[in-house]
Amino acid sequence: MADLYPDDLLTATDTVLDSFAEEVAELGSAEDVRVFAAVERVVLALNAVDDIHCGYETDEREALCAYIDQALGERGVDVAALTARHGLGRYELTDKWRNW
Repeated sequence: MADLYPDDLLTATDTVLDSFAEEVAELGSAEDVRVFAAVERVVLALNAVDDIHCGYETDEREALCAYIDQALGERGVDVAALTARHGLGRYELTDKWRNW
């Protein structure tokens, strides 16, 4: 397992997700543009981690997307409504920026 999930990958991913959690804690009922900006930042940061470590496989990709969705939902963001207002399906929230 250490080969699949090296400490550097896990630490870098945790750092990115911790920053995202802090940012979304302050979103509340923020305008869509602020929510999308937060999603863009976390996805681009995760892209950078994946570029360095090549560590996100299908299961991890799905878990990261679910985490982003859940973190927003826990802070009062209606992800389904947010994405629908922008002509996206619920699970397309990260697609615009995601390379992993």
